[in-house]
Amino acid sequence: MKKKINIALVHGAWGDGSHWRKVIPILTAAGYTVGSVQNPLTSLSDDAERTRRLVESFDGPTLLVGHSYGGAVITEAAGKSDKVVGLVYIAAFAPDENENLGMLLGRTTAPAGAAALRPDQYGFLWIEKSMFAENFAHDLPAEESLVMALAQKPTSGKCFEDKPDYVAWKNLPTWYQVSELDRMIPPETQHFFAERMKAETISLSSSHASMASHPQEIANLIIKAAETLEG
Repeated sequence: MKKKINIALVHGAWGDGSHWRKVIPILTAAGYTVGSVQNPLTSLSDDAERTRRLVESFDGPTLLVGHSYGGAVITEAAGKSDKVVGLVYIAAFAPDENENLGMLLGRTTAPAGAAALRPDQYGFLWIEKSMFAENFAHDLPAEESLVMALAQKPTSGKCFEDKPDYVAWKNLPTWYQVSELDRMIPPETQHFFAERMKAETISLSSSHASMASHPQEIANLIIKAAETLEG
């Protein structure tokens, strides 16, 4: 019986590892060794290094899965470990070497969620709590989106300015999930990423928080990617 590969889940901006709480049990029940990183959200290099350490804690080949800003993190982190064998992007950024998140968001009219961002005096960005649900998680029950809003983790402005030193999607198999109702990353931009990478792609009628509102579909995509890599 072939050994299953490991799965490392990477959260995005304003979140933490618990954003994967509905996906983790499904993957674990399917027999996978799963880890959900807790990134500091202080810079792309800091977050890629924290992700690398999670990957290195696993024994054997690993599939990296990134949501939102986490897509930039896995793009960079995969170059830091030869254990990474594939990438899954969940409504995520997939920058090239000469691109940062701010530039990529500028490809289209600013998404609705941009109006909800609030900088603090320390150089970190927050989503206005009263505007979080409607922009980040509008297809989740009110109680769930409330917890996300009030437990959000601030994200350094550097994360939107940094460019990757390594672009893993040019060298590894990729999968992409587009959130068609996303108010944080325009769906048009998500399709651009998926097409540029020639990723195997699925689309969901989902908010930005697709891993919370459509956990079974997200888990299915991750498992499909893992099974493909396992041969």
